[in-house]
Amino acid sequence: MSATQKAIVVREVQNLSEMMGVEQLQKEVWGVEDREILPALAMIPMREVGAVLLGAFEGVELIGFSFAFPGFENGQPILHSDMLAVKPAYRSLGLGLQLKLAQRTHALEKGIDTITWTFDPLQALNANLNFAKLGVVSDRYLVNYYGETTSFLHSTGTDRLWVTWKLNSKWVTDRINGQTAEFDESIPNILKVGDTLEPSALDLRDSHSLSIDVPIDFNSIVKDNRDLAISWREAARKAFRNALADGFIVQDFRLNKSGQPRFGRYLLARGT
Repeated sequence: MSATQKAIVVREVQNLSEMMGVEQLQKEVWGVEDREILPALAMIPMREVGAVLLGAFEGVELIGFSFAFPGFENGQPILHSDMLAVKPAYRSLGLGLQLKLAQRTHALEKGIDTITWTFDPLQALNANLNFAKLGVVSDRYLVNYYGETTSFLHSTGTDRLWVTWKLNSKWVTDRINGQTAEFDESIPNILKVGDTLEPSALDLRDSHSLSIDVPIDFNSIVKDNRDLAISWREAARKAFRNALADGFIVQDFRLNKSGQPRFGRYLLARGT
């Protein structure tokens, strides 16, 4: 652990001044206009009724945060983790993982064993955190979930996977403890990354498992080639929706950083 990591503390955001820092961090990380941020004055009462607002601090400086609010799904109490952000300069330190694990601890202390959230399935690093390190699963693909926003990250739409984190399951505890499942390379693939980063779609197979590949750095594609980025959005949307409609769930993820092109691979399996 580096000296910087040792100096960082993850704890609850405690006062109005720190909540105003959360306001600023939303604008800094996502580039949204004021009308699209969660204001500090809303955070205050939400914390009083069970929301969990955590910050990563280096000294007094807020460098990351997570926010989750209580709700119900299928009649059972949950936390829904609506936001997680880390300043760009600190993203190689594992703070996203620390914030999620702290969120898990707070949920379990409240007697809640399930946390849900959404994320863009074309963000491979987020997928790796969510599936490979935390052990979420997903059976819901949401088209343009947030509609049009002012964030530079949302220029190709706001499609999302809705993920479920079963905090006490063996699947989750194994991932948290660093245990991973082996990927079977013979599993049929229905979406691949081509040699020039183009999406290459294949037919849905009659199989117990299948895989879906995505680019390892979708944000660079958005910046450099908007048409290609839109093609990826459309291809991923079709692949995930078809697979989920056919009874698959999204179960795992791996990064493949060796060779070219680099890609991330989702594993989907039939089941519940």
